[in-house]
Amino acid sequence: MGIKTIIKNSELPKAYQNYTLTKTKDGNSDTVYFMDDKYVLKVFENKTIQTIQNELYVLELCKNLPVPKLYSEVFYIDDKPAIVYEKCDGKSLKISKIEHIKQIAIFLKKFHRTTKDKSLNGIEYYSEDYLLSLIKKTKNNKFQDIYNSINIKLKHDGIIHGDIFYDNAIFKDDKLKCIIDFTESCNGDFIFDLAVVAIIWCFEEDNLDSEKLEVLCETYELNISMVKFKEYMKYALLYYITTRDLDNRDYDDLLKKMDNINEKY
Repeated sequence: MGIKTIIKNSELPKAYQNYTLTKTKDGNSDTVYFMDDKYVLKVFENKTIQTIQNELYVLELCKNLPVPKLYSEVFYIDDKPAIVYEKCDGKSLKISKIEHIKQIAIFLKKFHRTTKDKSLNGIEYYSEDYLLSLIKKTKNNKFQDIYNSINIKLKHDGIIHGDIFYDNAIFKDDKLKCIIDFTESCNGDFIFDLAVVAIIWCFEEDNLDSEKLEVLCETYELNISMVKFKEYMKYALLYYITTRDLDNRDYDDLLKKMDNINEKY
Protein backbone atom coordinates (compact mmCIF):
# COMPACT_ATOMS: atom_id res chain seq x y z
CA MET A 1 0.00 0.00 0.00
CA GLY A 2 1.08 3.59 -0.55
CA ILE A 3 0.29 6.97 -2.12
CA LYS A 4 0.81 7.71 -5.79
CA THR A 5 -2.28 9.89 -6.39
CA ILE A 6 -3.26 12.74 -4.05
CA ILE A 7 -7.02 12.61 -3.50
CA LYS A 8 -9.50 15.21 -2.25
CA ASN A 9 -12.77 14.30 -0.59
CA SER A 10 -14.70 16.09 -3.35
CA GLU A 11 -13.40 13.51 -5.84
CA LEU A 12 -15.07 10.64 -3.97
CA PRO A 13 -18.62 9.38 -4.43
CA LYS A 14 -21.01 11.41 -2.23
CA ALA A 15 -21.43 8.52 0.20
CA TYR A 16 -17.76 8.82 1.19
CA GLN A 17 -17.08 12.55 0.99
CA ASN A 18 -17.50 13.19 4.73
CA TYR A 19 -14.88 10.66 5.82
CA THR A 20 -11.40 11.79 6.86
CA LEU A 21 -8.75 10.50 4.45
CA THR A 22 -5.50 9.31 6.02
CA LYS A 23 -2.53 8.50 3.79
CA THR A 24 -0.81 5.15 4.20
CA LYS A 25 2.97 5.04 4.46
CA ASP A 26 3.89 1.70 2.92
CA GLY A 27 3.69 0.13 -0.51
CA ASN A 28 5.03 0.07 -4.02
CA SER A 29 2.22 -0.02 -6.56
CA ASP A 30 -1.26 1.33 -5.74
CA THR A 31 -2.63 4.33 -3.83
CA VAL A 32 -4.28 3.46 -0.52
CA TYR A 33 -6.02 5.71 2.03
CA PHE A 34 -7.74 4.87 5.29
CA MET A 35 -11.18 6.49 5.73
CA ASP A 36 -11.93 7.28 9.39
CA ASP A 37 -10.18 4.04 10.33
CA LYS A 38 -13.31 2.27 9.07
CA TYR A 39 -12.79 1.79 5.33
CA VAL A 40 -9.91 1.44 2.91
CA LEU A 41 -9.85 3.38 -0.35
CA LYS A 42 -7.67 1.76 -3.00
CA VAL A 43 -6.84 3.44 -6.32
CA PHE A 44 -5.36 1.08 -8.89
CA GLU A 45 -2.47 2.87 -10.58
CA ASN A 46 -1.41 0.50 -13.34
CA LYS A 47 -3.88 -2.36 -13.31
CA THR A 48 -6.17 -3.39 -16.15
CA ILE A 49 -9.90 -3.57 -15.52
CA GLN A 50 -9.62 -7.34 -16.01
CA THR A 51 -7.08 -7.57 -13.15
CA ILE A 52 -9.41 -5.59 -10.90
CA GLN A 53 -12.40 -7.71 -11.83
CA ASN A 54 -10.32 -10.80 -11.03
CA GLU A 55 -9.57 -9.48 -7.54
CA LEU A 56 -13.22 -8.68 -6.90
CA TYR A 57 -14.24 -12.14 -8.10
CA VAL A 58 -11.80 -13.79 -5.68
CA LEU A 59 -13.02 -11.68 -2.77
CA GLU A 60 -16.62 -12.60 -3.53
CA LEU A 61 -15.70 -16.26 -3.93
CA CYS A 62 -13.94 -16.25 -0.54
CA LYS A 63 -16.32 -13.95 1.33
CA ASN A 64 -16.71 -16.51 4.14
CA LEU A 65 -12.96 -16.45 4.79
CA PRO A 66 -11.04 -13.65 6.56
CA VAL A 67 -10.61 -11.41 3.50
CA PRO A 68 -11.60 -7.74 2.94
CA LYS A 69 -15.31 -7.07 2.51
CA LEU A 70 -16.31 -4.90 -0.44
CA TYR A 71 -18.30 -1.71 0.18
CA SER A 72 -18.52 -0.26 -3.34
CA GLU A 73 -18.55 -1.01 -7.01
CA VAL A 74 -15.59 0.16 -9.07
CA PHE A 75 -15.59 3.96 -9.57
CA TYR A 76 -12.99 6.30 -11.07
CA ILE A 77 -10.72 9.01 -9.67
CA ASP A 78 -8.63 10.93 -12.19
CA ASP A 79 -9.48 8.23 -14.75
CA LYS A 80 -8.08 5.54 -12.44
CA PRO A 81 -10.30 2.74 -11.12
CA ALA A 82 -10.92 2.70 -7.37
CA ILE A 83 -12.73 0.58 -4.80
CA VAL A 84 -13.70 0.84 -1.12
CA TYR A 85 -13.17 -2.06 1.30
CA GLU A 86 -13.87 -2.62 4.96
CA LYS A 87 -10.72 -1.89 6.98
CA CYS A 88 -9.33 -4.97 8.72
CA ASP A 89 -8.82 -4.44 12.45
CA GLY A 90 -5.21 -5.11 13.44
CA LYS A 91 -1.76 -4.80 11.92
CA SER A 92 0.85 -6.80 10.04
CA LEU A 93 3.70 -8.59 11.78
CA LYS A 94 7.45 -8.13 11.58
CA ILE A 95 8.34 -11.61 12.82
CA SER A 96 6.32 -14.82 13.09
CA LYS A 97 5.58 -17.26 15.88
CA ILE A 98 4.45 -20.85 15.55
CA GLU A 99 0.83 -19.90 16.27
CA HIS A 100 0.86 -17.33 13.47
CA ILE A 101 2.16 -19.90 11.02
CA LYS A 102 -0.54 -22.40 11.99
CA GLN A 103 -3.22 -19.80 11.29
CA ILE A 104 -1.73 -18.85 7.92
CA ALA A 105 -1.56 -22.53 6.95
CA ILE A 106 -5.20 -23.06 7.96
CA PHE A 107 -6.27 -20.02 5.95
CA LEU A 108 -4.36 -21.17 2.88
CA LYS A 109 -5.80 -24.69 3.10
CA LYS A 110 -9.36 -23.28 3.25
CA PHE A 111 -8.59 -20.76 0.50
CA HIS A 112 -7.31 -23.48 -1.81
CA ARG A 113 -10.31 -25.70 -1.10
CA THR A 114 -12.51 -22.77 -2.11
CA THR A 115 -10.59 -21.91 -5.28
CA LYS A 116 -9.76 -25.44 -6.44
CA ASP A 117 -10.50 -25.87 -10.16
CA LYS A 118 -11.64 -22.22 -10.39
CA SER A 119 -9.91 -19.97 -12.91
CA LEU A 120 -9.26 -16.32 -13.77
CA ASN A 121 -8.58 -14.55 -17.04
CA GLY A 122 -5.25 -12.81 -17.47
CA ILE A 123 -1.56 -13.35 -16.87
CA GLU A 124 -0.42 -16.34 -14.85
CA TYR A 125 2.15 -14.32 -12.96
CA TYR A 126 4.03 -17.20 -11.36
CA SER A 127 4.19 -19.69 -14.26
CA GLU A 128 7.45 -21.02 -15.68
CA ASP A 129 6.90 -19.20 -18.99
CA TYR A 130 6.24 -15.89 -17.25
CA LEU A 131 9.24 -16.26 -14.93
CA LEU A 132 11.48 -17.10 -17.89
CA SER A 133 10.28 -13.96 -19.66
CA LEU A 134 11.21 -11.91 -16.59
CA ILE A 135 14.62 -13.57 -16.30
CA LYS A 136 15.35 -12.69 -19.93
CA LYS A 137 14.54 -9.05 -19.18
CA THR A 138 17.11 -9.00 -16.36
CA LYS A 139 19.88 -10.33 -18.66
CA ASN A 140 21.29 -12.00 -15.56
CA ASN A 141 22.84 -15.38 -16.39
CA LYS A 142 22.94 -16.35 -12.71
CA PHE A 143 19.14 -16.23 -12.55
CA GLN A 144 18.93 -18.48 -15.59
CA ASP A 145 21.36 -20.95 -13.98
CA ILE A 146 19.27 -21.05 -10.81
CA TYR A 147 16.12 -21.63 -12.85
CA ASN A 148 17.77 -24.50 -14.73
CA SER A 149 18.78 -26.13 -11.43
CA ILE A 150 15.24 -26.24 -9.99
CA ASN A 151 13.52 -29.58 -10.48
CA ILE A 152 9.77 -28.94 -10.49
CA LYS A 153 6.93 -28.56 -12.95
CA LEU A 154 4.16 -26.26 -11.79
CA LYS A 155 0.55 -27.45 -11.95
CA HIS A 156 -2.74 -25.62 -12.53
CA ASP A 157 -4.68 -26.39 -9.35
CA GLY A 158 -6.93 -23.33 -9.14
CA ILE A 159 -6.63 -19.71 -8.03
CA ILE A 160 -3.65 -18.76 -5.85
CA HIS A 161 -2.79 -15.62 -3.87
CA GLY A 162 0.94 -15.75 -4.56
CA ASP A 163 1.95 -12.91 -2.24
CA ILE A 164 1.19 -13.74 1.40
CA PHE A 165 4.11 -11.80 2.84
CA TYR A 166 3.96 -10.26 6.31
CA ASP A 167 2.38 -7.04 5.05
CA ASN A 168 -0.55 -8.91 3.51
CA ALA A 169 -1.65 -10.63 6.72
CA ILE A 170 -3.40 -8.65 9.46
CA PHE A 171 -3.31 -9.92 13.04
CA LYS A 172 -4.83 -8.65 16.26
CA ASP A 173 -3.86 -10.14 19.63
CA ASP A 174 -2.01 -12.87 17.70
CA LYS A 175 -5.22 -13.87 15.88
CA LEU A 176 -5.41 -13.73 12.09
CA LYS A 177 -8.04 -11.16 11.16
CA CYS A 178 -7.58 -10.73 7.43
CA ILE A 179 -5.51 -11.65 4.36
CA ILE A 180 -5.36 -8.72 1.95
CA ASP A 181 -4.14 -7.71 -1.52
CA PHE A 182 -5.43 -10.19 -4.06
CA THR A 183 -4.39 -7.94 -6.96
CA GLU A 184 -2.05 -10.51 -8.47
CA SER A 185 -4.12 -13.59 -7.75
CA CYS A 186 -4.12 -15.87 -10.76
CA ASN A 187 -4.32 -19.49 -11.84
CA GLY A 188 -1.48 -21.51 -10.40
CA ASP A 189 0.05 -24.25 -8.29
CA PHE A 190 -1.17 -24.52 -4.69
CA ILE A 191 2.20 -25.79 -3.47
CA PHE A 192 3.91 -22.74 -4.93
CA ASP A 193 1.45 -20.60 -2.94
CA LEU A 194 2.48 -22.44 0.22
CA ALA A 195 6.16 -22.06 -0.70
CA VAL A 196 5.76 -18.27 -0.83
CA VAL A 197 4.56 -18.40 2.77
CA ALA A 198 7.52 -20.63 3.71
CA ILE A 199 10.20 -18.31 2.31
CA ILE A 200 8.92 -15.43 4.43
CA TRP A 201 7.32 -16.89 7.55
CA CYS A 202 9.69 -19.80 8.22
CA PHE A 203 13.02 -17.99 8.28
CA GLU A 204 14.85 -16.37 11.18
CA GLU A 205 16.93 -13.71 9.46
CA ASP A 206 18.48 -15.69 6.58
CA ASN A 207 18.25 -19.10 8.25
CA LEU A 208 15.45 -21.57 7.68
CA ASP A 209 13.68 -22.54 10.91
CA SER A 210 12.97 -26.26 10.54
CA GLU A 211 10.34 -26.30 13.30
CA LYS A 212 8.34 -23.51 11.68
CA LEU A 213 8.59 -25.17 8.29
CA GLU A 214 7.41 -28.49 9.71
CA VAL A 215 4.44 -26.83 11.43
CA LEU A 216 3.49 -25.00 8.23
CA CYS A 217 3.54 -28.16 6.13
CA GLU A 218 1.83 -30.39 8.70
CA THR A 219 -0.96 -27.89 9.36
CA TYR A 220 -1.56 -27.40 5.64
CA GLU A 221 -1.38 -31.21 5.19
CA LEU A 222 1.24 -31.03 2.45
CA ASN A 223 1.42 -34.30 0.53
CA ILE A 224 4.87 -34.11 -1.06
CA SER A 225 8.33 -34.73 0.40
CA MET A 226 10.25 -31.94 2.11
CA VAL A 227 13.02 -32.34 -0.47
CA LYS A 228 10.53 -31.63 -3.24
CA PHE A 229 8.91 -28.77 -1.33
CA LYS A 230 12.24 -27.03 -1.00
CA GLU A 231 12.49 -26.99 -4.79
CA TYR A 232 9.25 -25.01 -4.75
CA MET A 233 10.74 -22.70 -2.14
CA LYS A 234 13.75 -22.04 -4.36
CA TYR A 235 11.42 -21.33 -7.28
CA ALA A 236 9.46 -18.85 -5.14
CA LEU A 237 12.67 -17.17 -4.03
CA LEU A 238 13.87 -16.91 -7.63
CA TYR A 239 10.57 -15.36 -8.70
CA TYR A 240 10.80 -12.61 -6.12
CA ILE A 241 14.52 -12.10 -6.66
CA THR A 242 13.81 -11.56 -10.35
CA THR A 243 10.90 -9.16 -9.83
CA ARG A 244 12.88 -7.14 -7.29
CA ASP A 245 15.79 -6.92 -9.72
CA LEU A 246 13.48 -5.54 -12.41
CA ASP A 247 12.05 -3.04 -9.91
CA ASN A 248 15.60 -1.96 -8.90
CA ARG A 249 14.98 -3.18 -5.36
CA ASP A 250 17.43 -4.99 -3.10
CA TYR A 251 17.15 -8.78 -3.05
CA ASP A 252 20.26 -9.80 -1.11
CA ASP A 253 18.13 -11.18 1.73
CA LEU A 254 16.39 -13.56 -0.67
CA LEU A 255 19.69 -14.69 -2.22
CA LYS A 256 20.96 -15.49 1.28
CA LYS A 257 17.86 -17.58 1.94
CA MET A 258 18.47 -19.43 -1.32
CA ASP A 259 22.07 -20.12 -0.28
CA ASN A 260 20.88 -21.35 3.13
CA ILE A 261 18.50 -23.87 1.54
CA ASN A 262 21.21 -25.09 -0.81
CA GLU A 263 23.72 -25.47 2.05
CA LYS A 264 21.36 -27.51 4.22
CA TYR A 265 19.69 -29.63 1.58
